[in-house]
Amino acid sequence: MKLHIQNNFTTELPADPSEINIPRQVERACFSYVTPKQPSKPTFIHASEEVAYLIGLSSKDIVSEEFLNVFSGKTVYPETKPYALPYAGHQFGNWAGQLGDGRAINLTEVVHNNQSYTLQLKGAGPTPYSRTADGFAVLRSSIREHLCAEAMHYLGVPTTRSLSLMLSGDEVLRDILYNGNPAYEKGAIVCRVAPSFIRFGSFELFYSRNDRVNLKLLTDFTIKHHFPDIKSESVTKYLDFFQEVSRTTLDMIVHWQRVGFVHGVMNTDNMSIHGVTIDYGPYGWLEDYNPNWTPNTTDRENKRYRFGNQPEIALWNLYKLANALYLLINDAKPLEEILNAFSVNYQKEYLNMMRNKLGLKVTKEEDAILIESLTELLQLIETDMTIFFRNLSNIQKTDTVEVAFDVIKEAFYNEKDLNASILDNWHVWLEHYKNRIIQESLTDAERKEQMNAVNPKYVLRNYIAQLCIDDADKGDYSLLNELFELLKKPYDEQPNSQKWFAKRPDWARDKVGCSMLSCSS
Repeated sequence: MKLHIQNNFTTELPADPSEINIPRQVERACFSYVTPKQPSKPTFIHASEEVAYLIGLSSKDIVSEEFLNVFSGKTVYPETKPYALPYAGHQFGNWAGQLGDGRAINLTEVVHNNQSYTLQLKGAGPTPYSRTADGFAVLRSSIREHLCAEAMHYLGVPTTRSLSLMLSGDEVLRDILYNGNPAYEKGAIVCRVAPSFIRFGSFELFYSRNDRVNLKLLTDFTIKHHFPDIKSESVTKYLDFFQEVSRTTLDMIVHWQRVGFVHGVMNTDNMSIHGVTIDYGPYGWLEDYNPNWTPNTTDRENKRYRFGNQPEIALWNLYKLANALYLLINDAKPLEEILNAFSVNYQKEYLNMMRNKLGLKVTKEEDAILIESLTELLQLIETDMTIFFRNLSNIQKTDTVEVAFDVIKEAFYNEKDLNASILDNWHVWLEHYKNRIIQESLTDAERKEQMNAVNPKYVLRNYIAQLCIDDADKGDYSLLNELFELLKKPYDEQPNSQKWFAKRPDWARDKVGCSMLSCSS
């Protein structure tokens, strides 16, 4: 197994002078050296061949003992020195001070095909940033991260990737419901892969300490290695950097809204400067279309991170990043212009995305009304978002309203809730929709093909992930392997997997892990 190592981050940025691995405040440093905790009996569960190829490894490498040892944290790869990052952040809108990689350890940077990646173990033990935690992760959360990171990639959503999933052989104590009843669970380790794991909170940390020197060092490094197209100098390059982060963040959020993904914990420390989804904790997928739903039990009361609020939270987080970068720019106006453009641009991109979901290629002013009335209709009774949009592509221009309604009614959880008023509203909307697609030049077959390319048939519903976790906890990984392959082709029909194109079963409505989740992992 040969990785092409580069150590730009640790070579060019200041290290924590202390290597004492105890929770503490770390000043004027961009990272701390830390060695993964030796797992007692690491066991290979699963790996993504595609991600292995991405970093220059082969399928033969995956099954090697060296792969198991390196990506479980048992051994350190030659000529590397693992490290953890400090960062700060706003959690649920409140300043939290220094946070950092509490259960994540960066193994190294690698380069392959002129692309640079950082390899990071999640769950490999404590770091100086672990605070009161132990630095480990459990099997259930590790399965959710491993599956979802790859599922998101194949959905076309910007994301970190997941190389591998290992058992540590150690048990980890967790209070899954935060109710004072902790229990031991299987420990696990995921290897995450991304261009870097630099976050909004990385810049907030130095800003909060008025450490302009290290803020500038980190920002210059980030632009040099991760935004090489930025050629401007002085203050302008920082504005260009912020503009690009705003653009990619917007793009990511539009994709989240497209597929019905809810991150669940959009703290500023969970926002990547690459505009990729990071930190798969209490995430979830909309079952019924409910903009007020959050998968996070900690957010149950205020619903700050609810599905419908994700664009606003992204903007709020960008404001915090702008505040940090202001220390380098010292001019609020150009930052405000970028921030003010975010909402306007988001609305434009959101409308385009929804037009694509509806199979509309010609832009018409009345489309906004058609889309708004649809999102209101979807909330009148429980309506499965994924099934609705997928089945909508089966409507034909010549269908009557009654036939069109039969095409989409499978998405309703309880058809008996369809009273005369709601039914009438649906008939009116479907009539407008039929008239609208008649104005398109696409044939029914062409429209169906284009709609099915943006409306997935298969997503990692929470109840499906929980079934996989239950089996894996008993040592059965067959469903994990099946789901991993299924989710690599989320837009394909896959007739043999039709059972996964189904509404959430009643048993999963309130089951732990199937509806809402805690941050406990």
